[in-house]
Amino acid sequence: MNAPLALDTQGSMSLRDSRFTVPGMRCAGCISKIERGLEKLEGVDAARVNFSAKRVAVRHHERLGEDDLIEAIAAIGFEAQPVADNPMARDDHESAALIRALAVAGFGMMNIMLLSVSVWSGAEGATRDLFHWLSAMIALPVVAYAGRPFFASATMALRHRRTNMDVPISIGVLLATGLSLYETIAGTGHAYFDSAVMLLFFLLAGRALDATMRNRTRAGIGALLSRMGRSAMVLDESGAHRTVIAEDLERGMLMIVAAGEALAADGVIEEGETTLDNAMLTGESAPQTARVGDTVYAGAINLGNAVRVRVTEAASDTALAGIARLMDEAGQSRSHYVRIADRASRLYAPAVHSLALLAFAGWMIAGAGWYQSLVIAIAVLIITCPCAMGLAVPAAQVVASGALARNGLLVKDGSALERLAEIDTALFDKTGTLTVGEPVPEMDHLTDRQAAIALALARTSRHPLSKSITRALEGRGVQPVDLSGVQEMGGNGVSAVFGGIAVALTRPDTGGFRIATGLRIGDEVTNIAFDDPVRHDAQVTLDELAAAGIESTVVSGDRASPVSAVAGDLGLEWKAELHPDAKLAHIEKLKSAGHHPLMVGDGINDGPALAAAHASIAPGSASDVSQQAADAVFLGRSMRPVVLAVRVARRTMRIVRQNFTFAIVYNVFAVPLALAGLVTPLIAAVAMSLSSLVVVGNSLRLARAAQ
Repeated sequence: MNAPLALDTQGSMSLRDSRFTVPGMRCAGCISKIERGLEKLEGVDAARVNFSAKRVAVRHHERLGEDDLIEAIAAIGFEAQPVADNPMARDDHESAALIRALAVAGFGMMNIMLLSVSVWSGAEGATRDLFHWLSAMIALPVVAYAGRPFFASATMALRHRRTNMDVPISIGVLLATGLSLYETIAGTGHAYFDSAVMLLFFLLAGRALDATMRNRTRAGIGALLSRMGRSAMVLDESGAHRTVIAEDLERGMLMIVAAGEALAADGVIEEGETTLDNAMLTGESAPQTARVGDTVYAGAINLGNAVRVRVTEAASDTALAGIARLMDEAGQSRSHYVRIADRASRLYAPAVHSLALLAFAGWMIAGAGWYQSLVIAIAVLIITCPCAMGLAVPAAQVVASGALARNGLLVKDGSALERLAEIDTALFDKTGTLTVGEPVPEMDHLTDRQAAIALALARTSRHPLSKSITRALEGRGVQPVDLSGVQEMGGNGVSAVFGGIAVALTRPDTGGFRIATGLRIGDEVTNIAFDDPVRHDAQVTLDELAAAGIESTVVSGDRASPVSAVAGDLGLEWKAELHPDAKLAHIEKLKSAGHHPLMVGDGINDGPALAAAHASIAPGSASDVSQQAADAVFLGRSMRPVVLAVRVARRTMRIVRQNFTFAIVYNVFAVPLALAGLVTPLIAAVAMSLSSLVVVGNSLRLARAAQ
């Protein structure tokens, strides 16, 4: 394929990345066609397809523009749009269109089948002709509307002299409809409108199931970047204040970050001291103190005093944007996982075309005539339709996902069950994953008076530790005392007066090894320590994973001291103080060694690792970004759904293999019968439908898999 413009092939020009959405991708054949076709284009360094997101990532010379790449993808036979111009609403629109087409096909199929009953029962003459015409009046608009997903895809492929699995499907439906209309006009005794519409219905059912599973994924990058502040108050050289949106911030600007605001850019504190919620990058559950000279990051939430921050990185150069890019690249790297059904579909189109042509030619040579030869060719096209093959995976995935959902695990991407069945090692974040992720105060040593004063002080503060004290004491039924002169000092606690005595919740000197706050009543100070308890069934879950042959490790961004304590209690190996890129590198190392890692994490800093792992799970308390990046989310405080996911996934794959075995056996027996002329298009459609029902019925056995 020639480049549309002259390119510097000596590598002197820089490379850039472009991403496109390709909604027409249906199978492994589509993946290989796009990747091979783009890599032949001069100026393209690499092309990778993310099948789950239906995206293509292209690394190319900067002089090769997006329009050139879109044109190249169109020449391969697929429509493409830049990701930036193709929001999630398009995916929702495509899924809704499939559902509407399925509903129309179902309505038409039921009504045409009712009319066909009379014909099957022996209606003759005018009655039979009337029912055929009524069937035609229903079938023609139904086929025209419900068949659009297949016709559009087939037309795009044929326009560029290529083929895909929608070409034989479209040919079969149109031939059956056209021949039936000819028979109706001629007033003969045969019509196959029911076959054509039934074929569309089952094909759309499989495609809609698959689309439903796919579209429950990947809004993660948008959710991640939404954590950045939308704008910042900037102080210019004249001392005037102005509001600047995040995209327009530049290096060197001086931001004023008020209490409660999220930072809109990375920078260094020039004035002030505060407390930040910086869990997105470190995974640390405790708020962190930030002083003059400290580096702070976009997305961190200022919990204390207003500070002045000199911008060092803004917009797409921030650490948060870097995590977003890591997530996108990690998701793309997983695109090479090709599902079993898609491997089988690669040969479907050429094989079916060849069989139908051979059937037509063979029967013409045998003297059957064009009409009978065409009927047999149509029967071959219909009976070889990969409905059972296409439903083998999504039907099992949907049933298994429903069973897991009833047990507290929400699977967002059906293909995740395939990957979960293959994992051989598990990586757990500490805070919020192995632990509950919420600081729990230890206050049994407080007297009733101390508890009442502590509650009264904590209720006036928005600090996370104060909120935790409030929840715990209110849960114990403690009644707060009346305070006066309440004053919150950002980063230093809250103070007040009770009965003429100064009281306060302050920062104690704990050496930095434990989260705590000090309750000061007059000159007396009592420390209130906080703990992040391990989930109650963490040890049982890890033991069951070990029994399943899965080795577990703790990988955390927290400090070494708390990580080693939790890992030691659970008997696990551990790695601490890992930034997002370090976690990602560790996972890539495991994958390079031939392992299939499962990542279980909850923080924004876990996003790239969750996206890169062979399979990933996040707790329901996780950040929006982690939940979007993960393949599944478990609810509640129990970790049982993690091991349950592996167990159900492995059983699901056994069912999928059984479905494929049946589909293969069906074709081995059905195709020769169709070639021999022993099957009419109607019988072919019924046989195809029954094969689909068998696959669905077998998949329904997974409904009790999670019990």
